[in-house]
Amino acid sequence: MNKATVVISGLGIGAGLMYIFDPDRGKRRRARVRDKARHLANNADDAIAKTSRDFANRFNGVVAEAESLFTSGEASDQVLAARVRSKLGRIVSHPGSIKVEVADGHVTLLGPVLAREVDELLESVAAIKGVAGVANRLEVHEQAAGVSGLQQGRTSRGEQCALMHINWSPTARLLVGAASGALLAYGAKRRGFVGAAIGPVALAGLSRALTNLEIKRIIGIEAGPRTIDIEKTINIAAPVEQVFDFWSHHERFPQFMSNVREVRKTGENTYHWVVAGPAGLSVEWDAEITRIVPNQLIAFRSLPGSAVQQTGLIRFIPVSDGDACVDIKMSYNPPAGAIGHLVALLFGADPKKEMDQDLMRMKAFIETGQIPRDAAQNKALAHAAE
Repeated sequence: MNKATVVISGLGIGAGLMYIFDPDRGKRRRARVRDKARHLANNADDAIAKTSRDFANRFNGVVAEAESLFTSGEASDQVLAARVRSKLGRIVSHPGSIKVEVADGHVTLLGPVLAREVDELLESVAAIKGVAGVANRLEVHEQAAGVSGLQQGRTSRGEQCALMHINWSPTARLLVGAASGALLAYGAKRRGFVGAAIGPVALAGLSRALTNLEIKRIIGIEAGPRTIDIEKTINIAAPVEQVFDFWSHHERFPQFMSNVREVRKTGENTYHWVVAGPAGLSVEWDAEITRIVPNQLIAFRSLPGSAVQQTGLIRFIPVSDGDACVDIKMSYNPPAGAIGHLVALLFGADPKKEMDQDLMRMKAFIETGQIPRDAAQNKALAHAAE
């Protein structure tokens, strides 16, 4: 086992050195690594400052909770009202619709609320330190339909452990990351079933702490199309009608995108995509246009079962002097989720950076009418001529 590990490690190191010191592209790859290292270093101070502030605030909160255990719990009506309002946001889906009145420690709750939230709300408010009693004057509704105060709310998750939240706090990420790293090191030293079981669990915790993404989004299982989110906006010196017409024909995309090898129309609103992936491999999937409003927007998504799950919305906005603004919001889930995205980054494929470059090529193509030299179509023609 040790010999096999040494051999595999040696092969991995050798492949990495060949990749970095490749005679043709090695210089560019090393420069990219240096740029990313500088970027990480520049952001490190901000991350450390945020984590420090979050940890200090939470520590002060724990101290305050501990001190409250030895106090009488008496508080002014204003303080009690603030405590109740802070609790509402964790319990009900429409906290802004509930009015809180406090008199001599007695809390009165008024306003519309969903029936499924009433019991937990009353119990939570009654448990707040300093509350002498709770008067229920709520308007209880089984459903939100037809009630103005219960529209456009959010899903109520109730009281949850910090680790159950979708987005972890800096402190939670720090503690879980440190614990997972220590556990990963411990598991690497253990042999047999224990070591094999600890490794994946520790790696999952470390990945969750580093990325702040849900596990299902990290590995790409049942994550839908939202593993990686991209938002871009660009102004083009051309009428919005011309820009919209260009984007309406996806088969033109290889004329300005560097890695889109082919977009073939397969139906009235469906297309087959062929894109160059990491290490020269091709990735293919089928997509459809789900909504189109002439000169205003195009919505699209990948078809079920596609290798790449994707959804997006492109808006076309006329601006001054007859120019057009293109606003793109896209989410996608590459094969293997965020891990696959990380692998792509290691091979020099940064989708967000490539999107910036593709949009600049698109802008130049529409404004000048000339296909950019580094677009996929031109590269294919040059390769065929060799």
